[in-house]
Amino acid sequence: MTHTQTVETLPEPISRGNLSAAGITAAKAKGLLHVDATATAAFPLSAEDRAAAVALTAKTLTDVGVKATDRVVVSLNNDGELGGTLVAEAAAKVAAAAASIGPRGRMRLLRTVENMRANVLVGTATGVADFLARLHLEFLVEPLDLELRLILLTGEIADPKKIEHLGREFGAQTVELFTDPLSGIPIAHKTQNATALTPTHDGLLELATPAETPANGELAEIVVRYPWHSSLAHIGVRTGYLSSRDGESLTMPTHTYGDLLLIRGRWISFTALTKALRGIDGIAHWELRVARQGTLDSATVFVSFNRESLVKNGMWHARIEQAISAMTPISVQVEIDPHVREDSAPPSIRDERGHHL
Repeated sequence: MTHTQTVETLPEPISRGNLSAAGITAAKAKGLLHVDATATAAFPLSAEDRAAAVALTAKTLTDVGVKATDRVVVSLNNDGELGGTLVAEAAAKVAAAAASIGPRGRMRLLRTVENMRANVLVGTATGVADFLARLHLEFLVEPLDLELRLILLTGEIADPKKIEHLGREFGAQTVELFTDPLSGIPIAHKTQNATALTPTHDGLLELATPAETPANGELAEIVVRYPWHSSLAHIGVRTGYLSSRDGESLTMPTHTYGDLLLIRGRWISFTALTKALRGIDGIAHWELRVARQGTLDSATVFVSFNRESLVKNGMWHARIEQAISAMTPISVQVEIDPHVREDSAPPSIRDERGHHL
């Protein structure tokens, strides 16, 4: 059975940055608005839509094995996004208890799991990996003693070997959730032994040829549709996620492409970053460098100036740091090139993780 639809029979999908083309603007939308991390898109939810979103999420959770006797801790973003709050609300409907505590504070996460006697944990792969590392190195807690039985991972492109490692260390089953980056709702899943994604309902996901040609022509873009939504049932939205083609089956994303980069489970707009730095005089070139050397992603903006007086100018460095922090939901370090660069060049991206094309 296939869970995808033929792209040609449906309206052409739009990009996440072009929702206004479908009449979706923050100025006109009504109800609860899910504003993305870059404040460029607003996903509207009426009371009925939110109830449908919670029901859809609850169905996803039951599909992956959440039981009525489970106690669930959700360690996902809550600041301005539906993510963690909505998942916890849905979990509370199908499990005995659920709490959303956000992604920060590993000691708080440990205390919550222990005090709730939680046996299901929802988080990003790198977040759970960092939690595991701190259990060993800082808290001196044996992961098996937490008695987690199910770990649900979402919001990142994860290494299958690391997912297997997490399951082994915690003695838990690990399942990946595919979360729609626009609405923040998990709408599909992949168990550890599966090769394809299983959407929660038919008609939610499809494959499309990328709007821009990425480096690997074998990849297709994942498109989300909203048959459950009262006003968005007619549109499909490109996610920026790229998946390998397996006939008409969907697989978990292996790459991202385009303007938005996925870092620490958050989407960063390269265009917004470019606009933020465009007004600072003296920058000859800058590069956004992303890496995953330890358990978490790191992001650095490497700046080259066109004159010597700015290389060691603390005030200029502070201007750059403030411009970046004003528009990014994550911490981004600034590194200054010690050498002057006389020629100017467009900004660039270097993803050492190999995720972004």
